[in-house]
Amino acid sequence: MSAASSPDPADGRLRSVDEHLRRILETIGPLQPYEQPLLECLGLSLCEDVASPIDLPRFTNSAMDGYAVRHLDIVSASRDHPVRLAVVGESAAGTSKPSAVAPGAAIKIMTGAPMPTGADTVVPIEMTDGGNASVTIFQPRDYGQHVRIAGEDLSEGDVVFGEGAVLGPREIGLLASIGRSQVLVRPRPRVVIVSTGTELREPGTPLGFDSIYDSNSYLLAAAARALGAIAYRVGIVSDNPAEFNDLLTDQLVRADVVITSGGVSMGNYDVVKEALTSLGTVEFTEVAMQPGKPQGFGVVGDEETPIITLPGNPVSSYVSFEVFVVPVLRRMMGVHPYRRPLVQAMLAEDLVSPEGKRQYARGRFEVTAHGARVTPVGGSGSHLIGGLAQANALIVVEEDETALNVGDTAKVLVLDRSF
Repeated sequence: MSAASSPDPADGRLRSVDEHLRRILETIGPLQPYEQPLLECLGLSLCEDVASPIDLPRFTNSAMDGYAVRHLDIVSASRDHPVRLAVVGESAAGTSKPSAVAPGAAIKIMTGAPMPTGADTVVPIEMTDGGNASVTIFQPRDYGQHVRIAGEDLSEGDVVFGEGAVLGPREIGLLASIGRSQVLVRPRPRVVIVSTGTELREPGTPLGFDSIYDSNSYLLAAAARALGAIAYRVGIVSDNPAEFNDLLTDQLVRADVVITSGGVSMGNYDVVKEALTSLGTVEFTEVAMQPGKPQGFGVVGDEETPIITLPGNPVSSYVSFEVFVVPVLRRMMGVHPYRRPLVQAMLAEDLVSPEGKRQYARGRFEVTAHGARVTPVGGSGSHLIGGLAQANALIVVEEDETALNVGDTAKVLVLDRSF
């Protein structure tokens, strides 16, 4: 990939969002899988089919505390004519031994304990007198009631998850139930995040006359972690190309991908562009989107680590992360679809958009009794992080649309939602 700082294509038109994303995804592929402990796999994608090595339940057992009996012995039980059976033993989960029930007998049984040979029904303890040497049963039960049959949930050999399944809490619970302590998954991407700008200060430190707090590195690191990545926030780099290059070299050893914010526009102090252009492996371009026009992408270092350079204004940086980095991280983890799906919602206010650019307007998405609805929030400025914090969605206005009216159906990218 050769360095460039002009729009694409060569006639000066801006590069489309889809084209820029395509170029990035063509370079960055899924990470190589390896076996990981079960709890470390939350949100990751399976790289194997998983079959159950056991039946679930593994053995026929009681679903209630009560008495394991033969159905024929209790079918006539009633309050007026109760049935009395001899209690010949007790079965508790985890401490029981094989046992059997003969006609006219019962075994006191606890929830989860194996059913004795000969027993086919469980009478809950509240339908009896709770006796120990003998038990009086006041109500009949249907045949097989309160009995969990071996294999009724899963049979040995059943495929529980196929390759590509994303593991959430329920999936991990099932894997533990069939005895898997590790599974083959793609790892979490290691994301190094760098903010650039001499004016930036760490939160909690004093501000100078023309300084501001660094929000971007926190914003992007939190966004990466929310996706399941491992985020390394390395702090602030001044507008000094040598300092930036030194930090980048130090950080590549722990990075699967590097994300920078700031320093990619057309000014005199755009450190990222100045430092990376000389490498000849990073391309800077202008993308037909609002906010987020200045973008860059390439590879750096001996390992050709991908680097995605985002603009410095907080809203531009975050929107660019959603549009370009979210698909990258999901692809690296092998999670499909790579892009967040768009939903449709009724627009609650008029919205204007510049011709020829895809706008990502901040919005508040909600599902009401009348259907999905989205309301624009905050102003259009790319520095207005207060409005961004109020939003839970981005309203997508296509390049050929210059206005949407109240009541129109809008495309909405819902944020902070699992799917």
